[in-house]
Amino acid sequence: MGLQTQVPSAKAQQARADARAAATRAHGAALEMGLTTCDERNAALSAMACALRAHAAEIEQANARDVERARAGAVKESLVDRLALSAERIESMAVALENLCDLPDPIGRELERRTLYNGLDLTRVSVPLGVVAVVYEARPNVTADAAGICLKAGNAVVLRGGSMAAESNAVIARVLSDAATSEGLPEGCIEAVSSTDRAATDELMVARGLVDVLIPRGGAGLIQHCVEHATVPVIETGTGNCHVYVDRSADLDAAQNVVVNAKCRRYGVCNACETLLVDEPIAEAFLPRVLAALVAHGVTIHADSRTRAIADAAGIACEPATEHDWATEYLAPEIAVRTVDGVDAAIDHINRYGTKHSESIMAADEGACERFAKRVDAAVVYTNASTAFTDGGQFGMGAEIGISTQKLHVRGPFALDGLTSYKYIVRGTGQVRA
Repeated sequence: MGLQTQVPSAKAQQARADARAAATRAHGAALEMGLTTCDERNAALSAMACALRAHAAEIEQANARDVERARAGAVKESLVDRLALSAERIESMAVALENLCDLPDPIGRELERRTLYNGLDLTRVSVPLGVVAVVYEARPNVTADAAGICLKAGNAVVLRGGSMAAESNAVIARVLSDAATSEGLPEGCIEAVSSTDRAATDELMVARGLVDVLIPRGGAGLIQHCVEHATVPVIETGTGNCHVYVDRSADLDAAQNVVVNAKCRRYGVCNACETLLVDEPIAEAFLPRVLAALVAHGVTIHADSRTRAIADAAGIACEPATEHDWATEYLAPEIAVRTVDGVDAAIDHINRYGTKHSESIMAADEGACERFAKRVDAAVVYTNASTAFTDGGQFGMGAEIGISTQKLHVRGPFALDGLTSYKYIVRGTGQVRA
């Protein structure tokens, strides 16, 4: 008996058809987008910001319905926080679009120019990627950030948000698309796939010839699925199993402030600290105070045996850490804590369990800082600072499309430059090659 091929459901077939249609419309707009001027794109961005403000009430109403469904489905509050939009957050989305207008045009920049041995004039210039598909989960602000940054870089964009924020994303995408086209940008420059069926993502992943690059923003499962199954180029963004290592030479007051900020500023973000590593010689002095501070913020501690012994003596409750905890991105008020024997042991732990996102050392010993900075394999390495700064805006790049944890094309916070490629223009006077 031969193998039977599973027939996709009607819903999945429709999701695939919708995604391909959106990619086709974006592909039609992409060439025209690459020919727009910076002034034209900036005018569209300004109109998009004004439209967000004008439709803020409608966006909040749609978002309230999304939040209500999420809470009814017992979604973690840290994820609800990522989902929720307030008037302030909508204003921040609008300001981020306006800030893009102030950034230099990333398109048409002369990156290199040389005259070759045969008199050919060779120039390398920046160009848009073309069609960028962004697949993301529970953060509706990504809809505005991704649309704005892709348009500023001369790209067309296909947006496919997750089911949790479906109503919010639909309203935001419609508002932005209408505003952009009202300023003369081509129809199809901002496309949104309304279907939340996974088949829509699967279709974008294999839309070679229509989609130039796919960017997944979300949990490890989404990113791994895209990396394993996509036939279009993928830029990985984010899972952030980030660490703070507190060295024996650290200023303990500063270290405590950094740990609490890195963990507790916002729990559901990819630059939050998920594991604290403490040098053994300072464990008894530092752990009781920092654990007490974390518990006061409502953080659950998953600790190794040495940490638990110190915590027990101080009357602080901890749960035993398992191998799974060292590799977990909690995105919640939880943290793994481990004592280590020196900076090399911390580096080994981070390089084994980290996701190459953001890592920090707290130390007065400059040698330890330099060793950590050189040997830790991550997109961003901090010395004596919180991992919370890993952000395109904080790095002076403007709005970001995500944090890349891979090494090809772009790494770390990537903004306008990361959404461009380049081409060579070679000008001659009739040269032929022998």
